[in-house]
Amino acid sequence: MASDAPASSPPPRDWRASLRIYLSPPSLRMLALGFAAGLPLLLVLGTLSFRLREAGIDRSTIGYFSWVGLAYGFKWVWAPLVDRVPLPGLTRWLGRRRAWLLLAQAGVMAGLIGLAAADPRVSLGPMVGWALAVAFASATQDIALDAFRIESAPVDEQPALAASYQTGYRLAMIWAGAGVLWVAARAQGLAVGYDQAAWQLAYAVMAASMLLGVLTVLLSPEPAPQPLARARGAGEWLRTALVEPFADFFRRYRWQAALILALIAVYRISDVVMGIMANPFYVDMGYTKDEVAAVTKIYGVVMTLAGAFVGGSLALRFGVMRILMLGALLSALTNLLFAWLAGFGHSVPALIAVVSADNLASGIASAAFVGYLSSLTNISYSATQYALFSSLMLMLPKFVAGFSGDYVNAHGYGGFFVSTALLGLPVLLLVALAARAQRQASAQNTPSAQAGTAS
Repeated sequence: MASDAPASSPPPRDWRASLRIYLSPPSLRMLALGFAAGLPLLLVLGTLSFRLREAGIDRSTIGYFSWVGLAYGFKWVWAPLVDRVPLPGLTRWLGRRRAWLLLAQAGVMAGLIGLAAADPRVSLGPMVGWALAVAFASATQDIALDAFRIESAPVDEQPALAASYQTGYRLAMIWAGAGVLWVAARAQGLAVGYDQAAWQLAYAVMAASMLLGVLTVLLSPEPAPQPLARARGAGEWLRTALVEPFADFFRRYRWQAALILALIAVYRISDVVMGIMANPFYVDMGYTKDEVAAVTKIYGVVMTLAGAFVGGSLALRFGVMRILMLGALLSALTNLLFAWLAGFGHSVPALIAVVSADNLASGIASAAFVGYLSSLTNISYSATQYALFSSLMLMLPKFVAGFSGDYVNAHGYGGFFVSTALLGLPVLLLVALAARAQRQASAQNTPSAQAGTAS
């Protein structure tokens, strides 16, 4: 269980020990489960925006459509249910965490099949409904999976598990981004323009890809269950399930809580806001599905893997806060490369360079950030508290991203990408302040400081 104040950092490991942890069973399970978690996101946001733009949907509508992703921002609302309510039959068979994981994965697969059948040229209504269903099921999977990960290893191993999780997550995003385009392009053949049958097949393949997560859940051990206090009534249950997880966070971090929550709220804003218009940008710049798929599949995979492992290893070696700052800086700077590409014009080599740099920065930032969020949780409320953090991480960026199409229409892609880079400047200040507050808290909780206070 977490202590009443931020814990001091464990002694640094040597490089061999830092890398060997990636071959441990918990890390390998996180690799596969990270894939299952990352697959749905682009299929209701990024890749779907490519599909919508190719179908002739205007950029403003695509921007507003991205508000489907706000479902991820409100998952803290039902996180206490996932954290504490057993599922009839499934929980007795699989355990609390795996039961919810399996149910959520079934929901994602059903929603993706619905998206496969929906045609945006006929009506956007069914597509919105199925996208919301996927987002809700995916967010539920995230809640259960975050708790599963946090409860599967001690705090000092969380950055490594986060790196494995992020690697699987990013591989899935590449498969859901590049892979789905590759499948659709192969199914379409030489035909030009939007092809509904090709997209149907592509989304059906994505639904089948979720079976990797299902198999991993069935073969994984359930983490040791955390003791739950028996509630004597509905009021006590609500206090324990809904109020106590949030009260615990504010008790432990006191005045630092506001600073931590502000950092979480804006850390990924540059990436999230930019990402909504990335695929419409590729379409409008004249890149084909094969070109985008090839670049993100080959170079994107390499740089994402490198970024996740480098970020996780550096966090183990030098501490999470230093790598959190590095990731924030790189994420903002790589958005400027997209602004350069907008002025440079259609060029596959230029696209390779920009996508590679962007994925490397994103991998580093994500591994450090997930490790940071994990370190903030109390294992007694792991699902609810982590859901709060990860929801807050997406709420503001997703809301701002909804207006991205209007901004591009008014100022062009170059101005849009520069603006998203500038959004990252406050993040650097907040990371610096959070790091200083963490150092001060650690110093106050050293044995010498506590002895001085006692005397």
